[in-house]
Amino acid sequence: MNMSKMVSTRHMLLDAQEKRYAVPAFNIHNLETIQVVAETSAKLGSPIILAGTPGTFSYANRDYLQAIVETTAKKYNVPVALHLDHHEEFDAIKESIDLGTKSVMIDASSLPYEENIEKVKKVVAYAHLHDVTVEGELGRLGGREDDLVVDEKDSMYTNPAQAADYVARTGIDSLAVAIGTAHGLYKEEPKLDFDRLAEISEEVSVPLVLHGASGVPGDAVRRAIELGICKVNIATELKIPYSQELRKTLVENPEANDPRIYTKEAKEAMAAVVEEKIRMCNSQNRY
Repeated sequence: MNMSKMVSTRHMLLDAQEKRYAVPAFNIHNLETIQVVAETSAKLGSPIILAGTPGTFSYANRDYLQAIVETTAKKYNVPVALHLDHHEEFDAIKESIDLGTKSVMIDASSLPYEENIEKVKKVVAYAHLHDVTVEGELGRLGGREDDLVVDEKDSMYTNPAQAADYVARTGIDSLAVAIGTAHGLYKEEPKLDFDRLAEISEEVSVPLVLHGASGVPGDAVRRAIELGICKVNIATELKIPYSQELRKTLVENPEANDPRIYTKEAKEAMAAVVEEKIRMCNSQNRY
């Protein structure tokens, strides 16, 4: 057994930035989804980012998830990071950092610009004391992420010049950009603003992050990676095959009562999507 520890996303994203690939960050919810992502990623030699929203941590408890991911990190010979996704409260972030989490996102994108900066700076100051990487977000994505709902007409794209100022003043380690993606699934194929992304890449030196990648065509994601995206968030596209296959299994087997058995096909369906996204990001065979 490999006795490695959980890591931050610092080195994995810098390596992706240098070599022009991306690390997929998969949203997990429980033991089964962590097993699927970790086993599939390790089999393909991809670094592992296990991302959890505030709702996931409320559901599973921070100490439970922390312990499961710490065990995961010891099990595999690839880097493993537990990442806080779309956290908005300093106290919740601090609690996870104190437990040993090494990668966090502070989402203050709903606030006015100067307030966004001040809130993020507070998190960065505490996180960097503990060798924790911080992701910030400038611009807002439409759609739903847990209880955070942004109407499409209110979503705002990231301003390239402002992004440079934001990174410099906050000290963040990676930047989530709004270039036309949204949380959840799309009513029609999204149109990503690649020109804007290219400008942001010119202005900003830290690794860039693409949220809302579920349902975005693979060619569009690969183009975004060519233009500087180093981390790609995947959530909804994992939940759908898992739940559909689980529902199908239980309907076809109404007497099934053992989760060790009836989740098997659901986990396999989710694993197929994990592998597809790893290959889309070209993060396989990196370790």
